[in-house]
Amino acid sequence: PRTRVEIAGQISALAPGSPLDRLLTGRAGAQSVILWGPPGTGKTSIAHVIATASGRRLEQLSAITAGVKEVRAVIDKARDEAELYGKSTALFLDEIHRFSKAQQDALLPGVEAGVVVLIAATTENPSFSVISPLLSRSLVLTLESLSDEDIKALIQRAVIDPRGLAAAVTIEDELVEQILRLALGDARRALTILESAAISALSRPAPVKGGKGAKTTKLPSIAIEDIESAADRALLRYDKDGDQHYDIISAFIKSVRGSD
Repeated sequence: PRTRVEIAGQISALAPGSPLDRLLTGRAGAQSVILWGPPGTGKTSIAHVIATASGRRLEQLSAITAGVKEVRAVIDKARDEAELYGKSTALFLDEIHRFSKAQQDALLPGVEAGVVVLIAATTENPSFSVISPLLSRSLVLTLESLSDEDIKALIQRAVIDPRGLAAAVTIEDELVEQILRLALGDARRALTILESAAISALSRPAPVKGGKGAKTTKLPSIAIEDIESAADRALLRYDKDGDQHYDIISAFIKSVRGSD
């Protein structure tokens, strides 16, 4: 998404007057936030829209690759931009739960002084993975798994949008429903399945319709076999040491109770 309107779901988190609303509109007093939610709920997308919609510079770090040196370099650059050009900086930090205590400590001076507005993302409970001083200076916002309607609208847009499949293929409504069942509220997983299925559909010879002398090539159509093949390449996320373990157990118990 490039704009707020294109963000799928998260209506309550983006409500007028909410912390994310203040960040999106670039209002003074915007607070640092930690976005906590399952994969594919829009954490990274929201961060990018915040940076572009509010006119802030966006700096992005991954906790997997960045160290204390990189964190300090970003804060120093943000301080220079603010002093020389009056430009505010948003720092998006992905997988903050993977940051060590020393790395998180390096963030504190910049966040406390307002040099950067921190937008951190995590799939793990921040109460157990983020140091207390950083938690106290940030708002923790919980993002929910997307509804089927949200993901359905996203799939339909991805099929026709120039940034997606640009109407190169077609897909029947019942096959969209099949993707929804496999996605389990994860927009990224839904789009991964759609993309892989579209590649399979496009690899087949294009069907031809019409009589002699008036033949036209039909658009390739995604088939159930394409989706089944794609689903094998987009495995479910499961972390036996994290919250996902209990989510999966709960879903399994409910499915047994429902004779599903």
